[in-house]
Amino acid sequence: QVQLVESGGGLVQAGGSLRLSCAASGSIFSINAMGWYRQAPGKQRELVADITRGGSTNYADSVKGRFTISRDNAKNTVYLQMNSLKPEDTAVYYCNAELRQSPFRGPSDYWGQGTQVTVSS
Repeated sequence: QVQLVESGGGLVQAGGSLRLSCAASGSIFSINAMGWYRQAPGKQRELVADITRGGSTNYADSVKGRFTISRDNAKNTVYLQMNSLKPEDTAVYYCNAELRQSPFRGPSDYWGQGTQVTVSS
């Protein structure tokens, strides 16, 4: 029983900003990494950014310098601040969490429902 709830998607003009949020809830023992992926029509799902429990971050080259990922471990929440948005950022954005439900087994991946981000030119 794990649920990832996303919010913050929408329509924005090129050059604008948007902040995505994702909160994990349910039976959670610990969360390792959390991240954001995106999938545009006709394309593979790709990693946008991820962050470890300790705060180490990783970004796709296409978003470096524009997007910032952060997390609040006390709230089991990850954020993605998106600035200087471009039309090519248009995609469905998915939240991901690598977490353990029990100390007796290793981590598994869980996914949010996805939120649409549309950037107009």
